[in-house]
Amino acid sequence: MTKKELRKTIKAEVAQLSIEEKTLEANCVFSHIENSDLFKRCKNIMLFASLPDEIPTHAIIERWAKLKNIFLPRVNGDDLEIIKFRPGMLHKGSYDIMEPEGTDTVSPEILDLIIVPGVAFDRKGNRLGRGKGFYDRFLSQTHAATIAVCFDCQLVEQIPTEPHDLPAQFVVTKSFKTLPLNHDSNKQRLQTQ
Repeated sequence: MTKKELRKTIKAEVAQLSIEEKTLEANCVFSHIENSDLFKRCKNIMLFASLPDEIPTHAIIERWAKLKNIFLPRVNGDDLEIIKFRPGMLHKGSYDIMEPEGTDTVSPEILDLIIVPGVAFDRKGNRLGRGKGFYDRFLSQTHAATIAVCFDCQLVEQIPTEPHDLPAQFVVTKSFKTLPLNHDSNKQRLQTQ
């Protein structure tokens, strides 16, 4: 199956999920992460403002912002830049994604953990994005731990990959997780060969 075909198939499956099912899965996913030693030790975390076909993050952004320094991405040309989240600062930006306002961008190097979105993932952390390459370029600039989050139906047997594709270190869904409770947060991210 090509990347284009896989995107179409997965988007159709996600569209079948009710709001209640999406919320239940999101609660399970973020509970898994919050209970990990990695999350407990991380201070600077990048999340994403979810689109309707992604695991919902808006409530978790608000909740985690009371516990950690939360950063959100914003599209700038062909790249992502990050800004610290503050309540009430989001507006609709590129591709109809809610993005942070402000000029106080920070270096990706300060991040301890990045929660990574995607259309689909496999159990090795390989990611199928929306085809623009924003996250692959961004992840190449940081050594932060990476956790892919998605609905169960977005976890597939194998994602077709290319040399520039960077996998997430860990994958978490409602029913599947590679994130151990005790993890060395200094472990290097998996590198594609």
